[in-house]
Amino acid sequence: MKRVKSGCILQTLVFLQKEDCGLSKALQLKYNREEIEKYKATLEKNKTLYQIVSVEEQKDASIIVRVRKQINYSTKVGEYFN
Repeated sequence: MKRVKSGCILQTLVFLQKEDCGLSKALQLKYNREEIEKYKATLEKNKTLYQIVSVEEQKDASIIVRVRKQINYSTKVGEYFN
């Protein structure tokens, strides 16, 4: 029999606005940053353990976020968050 002792998910998320939305790059970046804050608030509301590994703003105003997060409440994250 096997059991998961610890684990997590490493995700790469891309936050971007629709193509040809008519917004300036500065406004697109602002909206993308707001979306990231909403995403983090949702994780915190759901009491999901997470770590932002990296945030990279791209030339096209998209933002790439790498996040390590808990799989579910029953799985411990162990050494992944050290």
